Amino acid sequence: MANSKWVNWIIFIALSLVWGSSFILMKQGLTALSPYQVASLRMLSAGLVLLPFAMKALRQIPKGKMGMVILSGIIGNFIPAFLFCIAETKIDSSLAGILNSLTPLFTIIVGVSFFKVQTSFVKVLGIIIGFVGLSLLFAAGKNVSFENLSYTSLILIATFFYGVNVNFVGRYMQNIKALHITSIAFVFLIVPSILVLLFNGFFKLDFTNHSVIHATLSSTVLGIVGTSIATVLFYLLVKRAGIIFASLVTYGIPFVAVAWGVLFGESIAPAQLACMLIILLGVYIVNRGNLDFLPFLKKKDQGHHG
Repeated sequence: MANSKWVNWIIFIALSLVWGSSFILMKQGLTALSPYQVASLRMLSAGLVLLPFAMKALRQIPKGKMGMVILSGIIGNFIPAFLFCIAETKIDSSLAGILNSLTPLFTIIVGVSFFKVQTSFVKVLGIIIGFVGLSLLFAAGKNVSFENLSYTSLILIATFFYGVNVNFVGRYMQNIKALHITSIAFVFLIVPSILVLLFNGFFKLDFTNHSVIHATLSSTVLGIVGTSIATVLFYLLVKRAGIIFASLVTYGIPFVAVAWGVLFGESIAPAQLACMLIILLGVYIVNRGNLDFLPFLKKKDQGHHG
């Protein structure tokens, strides 16, 4: 059991690092490409990497579940990819990362409302604490304008889709391997992604231009590492640790954002470090499902686990 928890945390940290860096990669892609091109390249590269695995997956996935797998790819990857890229043309990547943390809240709201998921007060409390930590972290950092609410709302819609997909996978695809789900979902998105690239003039760009090459590589890395590999790990974490803990991987993103800030010479205030400790506390409470780690509650709560 102890080893199992360690594996869960290793996957959690790896996903935090990868997805925490994805917002920067999106920004790098947008330096020379349109948001539609960046999102399409992301989906296309992920699909091509997973193509060899899709042949086996076709034989393993029940025909009755195939439509669900494809729908999961559209809801949980294709639509959010475009929403995030469009939003980042007007808002900072750090703000996009912070707004992405709404995923756990949407996961619980959607789960309780539509999927009859049972949760406990303690788990909800942990998520609220984590979100408060993120909000304080945002307040302690640089000022970001919310003037363009339309672009901010795109991130909110994307996180809602994430919440729907997490519950969808957890409820209907427990008996399907994560790699099979991911490979079929993304291979199905290859053709739509190519069509978007065609209609947006991507193949007519000057690929001898350094900026275009850099943006294309950033978008491709985002697809290969930050999408295909990371999605497999995420589905694995959903099955190992549950949908709520898996969705909390979004809380690791601010840590990666701070690390990028340090690398680029940004100063980190003590208040920001304190906020990150609050975030960790929220993740820890949700992972345990109880408050037994608090000495004054241990005897009272003994035997009553959420």
